[in-house]
Amino acid sequence: MMKKIICLVPMVSTLLASHSYAAVSLDRTRVVYPGSTKSMSLTVRNNNTTLPYLAQAWLEDANGKKITGPFTILPPVQRLEPGMESLFKVQALPTVAQLPQDKESLFYFNMREIPPRSDKPNTLQLALQTRIKFFYRPQSLLVEPGTNQALWQKKVILNKQGADGLLRNPTPYYISIVEALVNQKPLNGFEPVMLPPNGQANVPQASGSRVSFVYVDDYGGRQTLNYRCTTECKLEIVK
Repeated sequence: MMKKIICLVPMVSTLLASHSYAAVSLDRTRVVYPGSTKSMSLTVRNNNTTLPYLAQAWLEDANGKKITGPFTILPPVQRLEPGMESLFKVQALPTVAQLPQDKESLFYFNMREIPPRSDKPNTLQLALQTRIKFFYRPQSLLVEPGTNQALWQKKVILNKQGADGLLRNPTPYYISIVEALVNQKPLNGFEPVMLPPNGQANVPQASGSRVSFVYVDDYGGRQTLNYRCTTECKLEIVK
């Protein structure tokens, strides 16, 4: 999932913005950093065809605290001419070896666009910030795309707890659930949830004969898990 915030200057306030208003955009909605690589690049583009923008990038830990390791971003700030594409290079530092090697680690990649200073008086300038999930995936957990091993989301277990459902993630991967359906109808009031490795989450009112959950895969695509429930819930395997 991708979160964007508009900052109004000089007013101190924030508003949610849609992707269509972004002058500067990334080429993805999430990052999966393979433990087998020393660095990877993210493409950034200035969608404005008349004005240059600055793009500033940094990483936060799972608690939203800005960090300087175990990864570094180069360059931390760059100028993008109108319509220009460029790269942010994310490079692993030696301290990456201190991260858990038996499960994924969660960070957040942040990018802020900085517009040129306006020469017009009494003008509000918009600075939009993009925040996406950044997963470090240890080398021991890397699998070939399209194989059965890559479908760890299908190992998610759904248990009934009265009128609610309990989702259990027995895998070492993070799994983002963004939508829920009960008997093929959207579940009212459902809030997206991210299941941590070997973690669980309660889903209120997720009880019915057919329950479905939509998750986001490595490429930002949406896939569905369908369960049939009687006394217990079983995942439907589509061949």
